[in-house]
Amino acid sequence: MLTNKQILELRSQLLSDKKELEHRLQQNDHYGLNTEHSQESVGELSNYDNHPGDGGTELYEREKDIALNEHSEYDLKNINKALESMANGSYGKCAECGREIPEERLQAVPTTLYCKEHSPDRTVSHDRPAEERVLLSSLGNFDFNDSRNEHVEFDAEDSWQSVAEWGTSESPSDFVNPPDHYNDMYFESDENVGYVENFENFVGNDMYGNHKQYFPNTQYREYTDSLDEDGIMTTFGDLPAYEHDPYVEDDE
Repeated sequence: MLTNKQILELRSQLLSDKKELEHRLQQNDHYGLNTEHSQESVGELSNYDNHPGDGGTELYEREKDIALNEHSEYDLKNINKALESMANGSYGKCAECGREIPEERLQAVPTTLYCKEHSPDRTVSHDRPAEERVLLSSLGNFDFNDSRNEHVEFDAEDSWQSVAEWGTSESPSDFVNPPDHYNDMYFESDENVGYVENFENFVGNDMYGNHKQYFPNTQYREYTDSLDEDGIMTTFGDLPAYEHDPYVEDDE
C-alpha cells in the first residue's frame, strides 16, 4: 500500500516529466509536424533533378520525426492517465486484476496502471511493414550468389536485375571497372538470363543431351570469336572438348 508521501513524490515526478514533454513538443512544433509549411522541411516541390539517395534521406528524416512525435505523445498520454488515477484514488492498483502494484515497479515506471503480469506492453507486436511481403524472397536468397545453397530458379537477385535493366542511379564513377554501356550500369549486368553457360543459348540438344544443331546467332558468333582468340577453337561449329563431353554424346 502506497503512503501519501510516496504518492506525492510520484506525482511530483509525473508533473515534472509532463512539463518537460510539453515544453519539448511546443519548442519543436511537434518535431516540425505542426508548422504551416511543414512540407518545405522535407525537400522541394519536385525531386526530379535530385539523386534518389537525397530523397531517401529526406524520407527517413520525416519518418523519424513522426516516430519521435508519436512516442512523445504516447508518453504524455500515459502521464495524464496516471495523474487521473491519482485523482480518483485508484493509482497503485492494477487496472486489470485489482492487485497492488509493487512500489519498485511504480518507482521504475510511474506511469504504469498495470502489474507486470497484465501489462499491455508485454505483448510483442507482429505487425510488419507491407513492403516486407513484396521484398521477402520466396527462396530467401538476397546474397548475390554468395550463398552456398544457391538456387538456379528466378530469385530476388534476378528480380533486381530485371528492374535495373531499365535504369538505376549508378554512373561509371560508381564502378571499379565501369561497363561499356550505360544500360549495363548495375550489378552483374553481364550475367546470362535464361541460361547458365554461354553455349546453351545457341546449341540445340534433344531430351537425352544429344547434339542436334546449333543456331548461328549473335551469342554464337561472340562465343566462337572468344574461343578463336584463346586458341582453343576446334572445328567450325564444334565445342571445345572440355565442354563437349559432358553435354553431347559422341556419334561413335
